[in-house]
Amino acid sequence: MSETAVAGNEYQAQIDEFMGTIKDRLVNQPEFLQAVEEVAESVIPIIENNPKYKKAKILERLTEPDKVFMFRVSWVDDKGEVQVNRGFRIQMCGAIGPYKGGLRFHPSVNLSILKFLAFEQVFKNALTTLPMGGGKGGANFDPKGKTDNEIMRFCQVFMSKLAPHIGPQTDIPAGDIGVGGREIGYLFGQYKRIRNEFTGVLTGKGIEYGGSLIRPEATGYGAVYFAQSMLETKGDDFKGKTVVVSGSGNVAQYTTEKVTELGGKVVTLSDSGGYIYDKDGIDTEKLAFVMDLKNNKRGRISEYADKFGCEYHEGKTPWEVPCDAAFPSATQNELNEDDAKTLISNGCFVISEGANMPCTSNAVKIFQEARALYGPGKAANAGGVAVSGLEMSQNAMMLSWTREEVDGKLQAIMKNIHESCVEHGREEDDYVNYVKGANIAGFLKVADAMIAQGVV
Repeated sequence: MSETAVAGNEYQAQIDEFMGTIKDRLVNQPEFLQAVEEVAESVIPIIENNPKYKKAKILERLTEPDKVFMFRVSWVDDKGEVQVNRGFRIQMCGAIGPYKGGLRFHPSVNLSILKFLAFEQVFKNALTTLPMGGGKGGANFDPKGKTDNEIMRFCQVFMSKLAPHIGPQTDIPAGDIGVGGREIGYLFGQYKRIRNEFTGVLTGKGIEYGGSLIRPEATGYGAVYFAQSMLETKGDDFKGKTVVVSGSGNVAQYTTEKVTELGGKVVTLSDSGGYIYDKDGIDTEKLAFVMDLKNNKRGRISEYADKFGCEYHEGKTPWEVPCDAAFPSATQNELNEDDAKTLISNGCFVISEGANMPCTSNAVKIFQEARALYGPGKAANAGGVAVSGLEMSQNAMMLSWTREEVDGKLQAIMKNIHESCVEHGREEDDYVNYVKGANIAGFLKVADAMIAQGVV
């Protein structure tokens, strides 16, 4: 029996008791509860054996946000009609630095999803070793089908409501789903107009006004660097590996680019309509088509199949395709228990999460029971926020690092995150439980900072 199983049996009563107190008051926040339970399973054994964490009620405090802001965003569309959306900012925990985390514009955005993302961000940011607390925000606004002027007007109103609560030493938002370079530019311009100052209040900015090289690539590259480190523990690498990637946005694109560079072959990409399967691999030329299709033309991935004559599977996800490695890079809970069983039975042994919590709890259990190399999002996709932290450093020093300098720092950060996971997640049969390792490493840093600062 593994160490995790022993710990789970020994401390299950305490885990159940803790989760019971939270579920009673947050029954309508399933995504947040899912994220909390995963962390609780890892860290409650640590808390039970360290009275200082139990006495200070660290986990209870971590599961209550420092602050939650909700606000109306009223704007006028191109037809002159008034539209109303709901905006949010969750400042989850600022124990180790100013709040840091993205903004998501998507119809699915609600308090539960943003609290889950902010909670995950606390541990992810701690793992980078950079001085960043955890936060998240966004709106139930859908940029799809909107004109540039409509998006600009929405962003300007959204930032007008958000601006009093953020700042370069307080809270530094970034992009996420639905918030790319265009949206960041509009948000930054409005903040500058309101505050009459040019400051590094947002990351993911354009390179011409304070952004960092490698920032667009960072999440995808980082997920691949983390998977590379996992493979190295087995004396292996990406050469000759068949790789399945979900999504076709920023993370999926640069995951594909880096896997190809390291000798692997990516055979799938997807969007909300379905997935393409290109058995010959998505090479540099084909990837350039995807980038133009998704970043400029806002088209559908099915157009790739029309262009290159490959398979398109409407309404399906790519987890049925045989592969060596999988990168779920679209959205939360996109990969379920049956998908995990299919991946394992088809020979997949490396899973690196490019999205936040893309695998359900039961899917994760399947990967771990199969002793697959499974990198959870808070570790594997930390490259994006890591380079955001590097962008903050460059802004503070009023300089820009070269592409090679930033990429080198990103690789070092991802390697350090991997080492921390191994240190805290190695089990008695020498299997590395990366979920446990990431949760414990992040928790210890944040918990010690909270204790040092008193009950605040």
